[in-house]
Amino acid sequence: MLGDDAELTAAVLAAQHGDETAFRAVYRTVHPRLLGYVRTLVGDFDAEDVTSEAWLQIARDLERFTGDADRFRGWAARIARNRALDHIRMRGRRPAVGGDETELTGRAAESDTAGEAIEALATDHTLSLIARLPQEQAEAVVLRVVVGLDAKTAAETLGKRPGAVRTAAHRGLKKLAELLGDDPDSAGVLDALPPQREPREGAVTSAGVTHTRARTQKDM
Repeated sequence: MLGDDAELTAAVLAAQHGDETAFRAVYRTVHPRLLGYVRTLVGDFDAEDVTSEAWLQIARDLERFTGDADRFRGWAARIARNRALDHIRMRGRRPAVGGDETELTGRAAESDTAGEAIEALATDHTLSLIARLPQEQAEAVVLRVVVGLDAKTAAETLGKRPGAVRTAAHRGLKKLAELLGDDPDSAGVLDALPPQREPREGAVTSAGVTHTRARTQKDM
């Protein structure tokens, strides 16, 4: 796994030069969180297939990408979101994730902080709970906390203003914290994740370079 944004930025650039090992490192680093995002959109059953389709497009279009690790995560999330929305339109339905947002309202939280929710977001169980939030809140929470985008990049992915994304993420985390507080199955599943990212000044960018050949799922 890549340890920090500088390493991910370097790996993306190397992958653009045709380094298959670097591309596999990028895939292993970004895929788990990208898959979690897609799960909130299409549900568990179709998430793997939709995410695989997204990675095929990422591999095909990588030569046109320009930017650092933050921009790559946002770019990959936009591709995954478009593939997910295409899938939903093709199926003519919303994912059946169980429950609805009315179950999350009117609950008294034991704590006024969303810290416990943030710590648990990496677990499959909690991702399934996120999928029960209103879609706007679910996407904002996953993009900001799970995928790790700052508010500006998440807003670009969703076609919204950064302030609207911050608000949706805050409301979603509060509701999620309430739901986790009432759920006995959530005990003992806290896996710490970093707090919501804010844009960094002077982010390094890199020019895209054509890679040697299109990658396949086998290469990943």
